[in-house]
Amino acid sequence: MRIISGQYKGRLLPAVPKAFKARPTTDFAKENLFNILENMFDLSAVKVLDLFAGTGGISYEFASRGSTHVDTVEIETLHFNYIKKTSETLNFKQIHVIRNDSFRFLKFCNETYDIIFADPPYSNSQIALIPKLVAENNLLNEGGYLIVEHSATDNFADVEGFTQQRQYGSVNFSFFGK
Repeated sequence: MRIISGQYKGRLLPAVPKAFKARPTTDFAKENLFNILENMFDLSAVKVLDLFAGTGGISYEFASRGSTHVDTVEIETLHFNYIKKTSETLNFKQIHVIRNDSFRFLKFCNETYDIIFADPPYSNSQIALIPKLVAENNLLNEGGYLIVEHSATDNFADVEGFTQQRQYGSVNFSFFGK
């Protein structure tokens, strides 16, 4: 794994422990996602929430591109510790690592964000709740976007706020706007 762009472009991340259960977003998909986001936002001016953070790769990309506030939510202890240690190693003080269940976090969060990125396990049967919880709890700032990474079997086209879906290999991103 590496950081695609920004201040730390090309930087290799520490090896992920073998016991990791996470499926990191591919470099190809990340590069395309951030090309879209950089055309929509000044990434140095956005407040970000990264749910189901896994390795933290998306959070590191935002931090490398100058985002000044990135809340990173991960429940698995091994993953949480990896993200915390890697963020400290890279001196990413703008990354705030929160050990919590992402669904629970969405229900009780009292912050708002410009970008919310969610990458739940593809097998998670509650994935369709994410756009609903974000909307119900008014977690997006005006003009903000929720991006859900998912498999090709999930279809969000009929969900309120859906704007587009992009596919990069086996990775799909659905966008929801406010």
